Amino acid sequence: MQRSSIPYVRPGQVVGLFGGSFDPPHKGHVHVTLEAMKAFGLDRVWWLVSPGNPLKERGPAPLARRVKAAQAVMQHPRVEVTDIEAQTGTRATADTVAALQKLYPQVRFVWLMGADNLAQFHKWQDWQSIIETVPVGVVARPGDRISARMSPAARRYADYRIDGQARHLLGRAQAPAWCFVNVPMLDVSSTQLRIQGVWGNKVLPE
Repeated sequence: MQRSSIPYVRPGQVVGLFGGSFDPPHKGHVHVTLEAMKAFGLDRVWWLVSPGNPLKERGPAPLARRVKAAQAVMQHPRVEVTDIEAQTGTRATADTVAALQKLYPQVRFVWLMGADNLAQFHKWQDWQSIIETVPVGVVARPGDRISARMSPAARRYADYRIDGQARHLLGRAQAPAWCFVNVPMLDVSSTQLRIQGVWGNKVLPE
């Protein structure tokens, strides 16, 4: 893999990693990204459009199509849509984080997720390795706040939670560290859009 084929970032910057299948990408993803960037004091955010989600039985739409749709939906000078996992050959988040830290040893990464993912974080492969390697920023989504705060991951790492009032410190915190923030929420999901038939042949508008 050539270094020129992956995003450029200056040493010392804090980059939020927002991974998912984005099947399809939508304004909820954009909302979470912008709120996380503001709340956690991130210099940049990378969308990691995954080749596939190992927790889902059915495969997503083709990667190239999802990347193209994501680029159309997420347009911000400090946010970059990438297919890094396809380039590094990693599927598990823990492996992706390790690969990125090797490629960018002088960059500080923060893993971003919605509260719905925190609720099932303990089901992820090597999930403890993730939170003990990079700080984790959690953004609340509709209906997930209670289940997320009571999740096995939240209970296991309760002593390492950064208070919401200090959320801007997350990016430079020493792992393990995580922070949960409540933000104005948009009740939209990729599952709903697929059911409604919105994810057709056209790229979704912002």
